[in-house]
Amino acid sequence: MTQRDSAPLAPDDPYARTAQTFPVLSETMARRIAAYGRSEPAEQGSFLFRRGDRSVDFFLVEQGSIAILDHDAKDGDRIVHHHQPRQFTGELDLFNDRKILVSGQAAADTRVIRVARPDFRRMIAAEPDIGEIIMRAFILRRVGLMRHRQGGVTLVGPAHAAATARIETFLTRNGYPHQTVDTEREADLPACLDAFGVDADALPVVLVDGGVLRNPSNADLADALGLTVGLDPDQVHDVAVVGAGPAGLAAAVYAASEGLSTLIIEGMAPGGQAGTSSKIENYLGFPTGISGQALAGRAQVQAQKFGARLAVSRSVSGIDCEARPYRLILDDGASVQARAIVIATGARYRKLDHLAGYDRFEGNGIHYAATAMEAGLCAGSEVVVIGGGNSAGQAAMFLSGHAAHVHILVRGRGLADTMSAYLIERIEACETVTLHPHSEMTALEGDSHLASVRWTQRHTGAETHKAVGALFVMIGAQPNTAWLEGCVSLDDKGFVQTQGDRLFETSQPGIFAVGDVRAGSVKRVASGVGEGSVVVSAVHGYLADTAD
Repeated sequence: MTQRDSAPLAPDDPYARTAQTFPVLSETMARRIAAYGRSEPAEQGSFLFRRGDRSVDFFLVEQGSIAILDHDAKDGDRIVHHHQPRQFTGELDLFNDRKILVSGQAAADTRVIRVARPDFRRMIAAEPDIGEIIMRAFILRRVGLMRHRQGGVTLVGPAHAAATARIETFLTRNGYPHQTVDTEREADLPACLDAFGVDADALPVVLVDGGVLRNPSNADLADALGLTVGLDPDQVHDVAVVGAGPAGLAAAVYAASEGLSTLIIEGMAPGGQAGTSSKIENYLGFPTGISGQALAGRAQVQAQKFGARLAVSRSVSGIDCEARPYRLILDDGASVQARAIVIATGARYRKLDHLAGYDRFEGNGIHYAATAMEAGLCAGSEVVVIGGGNSAGQAAMFLSGHAAHVHILVRGRGLADTMSAYLIERIEACETVTLHPHSEMTALEGDSHLASVRWTQRHTGAETHKAVGALFVMIGAQPNTAWLEGCVSLDDKGFVQTQGDRLFETSQPGIFAVGDVRAGSVKRVASGVGEGSVVVSAVHGYLADTAD
């Protein structure tokens, strides 16, 4: 068994912030926690919990020590941290029913305060000063696990392959620690594959707990990692929120905090389109900006802290509008019931359907988000961003710090009508970003991966040919409402119309719509959060009127 890497930690490393990541509580706080649990012994070498367990309890060390172990497939068990007296175990999985990532073993004859899961939630609510310390520590610990690739899985595959990008995106956006072996750069590929016991044609694969998943779907991967939660088809929730973008997460936070039994159903990962934004700088309260993923991660934890349950990798495929309570049908055939529904499914990315070979290059050079993962794939090469909205502007500025040059293509005369002034000013001042107005993409070229593109200046007919590392398409979105056909009224573009008796209520009583999926909504993160927060008062009104 080895200690965590002993190399000096960077100042921004969560493990360097010992007082916050692994705090030692005061004696007074320790006594207050003891009132919610019971004292019990743990013999040296015994396990209080193991990787893969669900619904693990909270432990406060009274005497002795608890070693937190990362079971590394190559290096064996590695110690992440030794919890000493008045330190506590746990990280974000203590707020949900997912499989935990690490094990806890008594490093000496030890005595602990065990706080059962229900009592832990009660303690967090009743002791806000202790809850704040625990919440901050849990968030930092998860960031530390991700940064040091502890407690996670190994993804093996070619970095530029669409399937590899899909799996890595799923892991990253769901905050699951992982390390990636890029077989395109691996000097000794045959030996590498032999070590993992897989053939080249099986790539990508995910190595998890001694097993191999060959190009798993998102749902299969989520099941294997324990990200999914059990759904009882007979349980009736007060409210089901469909979609975990900013609007959906806000609705879940307010509903759960006000005592409503709340279920969130999300097909990919929390955050929606906003979750792919490299930095949101015009959101109230964050003057230096915040990434979409960080904002979504905090909101997800906040909702779960109040008791909301989150089901990821499960999409809603239909709804029985005649049933009361309403019944949602999931894509795997399962179903859930809720007295009220909040539709927050947002929108899906629009594509450049007129270009030959477009589908072939999706994930192989064509992207819809500019995160650190995509930036790493095109580092040092020229890239093209298509679109004139804020998402395109944020992507261009983020990529300008990684790519050799960024070209922005817009069909119109410029950016003034569609982009915030602060972004336009930055683009104009950036020497590595060039705007091409009145321009349209006309050809994609490459074999297994996008290698070059051609675009045409619409007024002059002049054609430009560029070797590029990636094409980022950010030309708006279409609403995710196919599953609602025949249930609620949609406008001619497919957005949900809200015309009921209550705020944000659809044509179907008790079904509400918020955020980008709603007709007439302002497509901004702040407005989505606002609508998600406010709709809960209307949900309360409906539930009160229909109570038995």
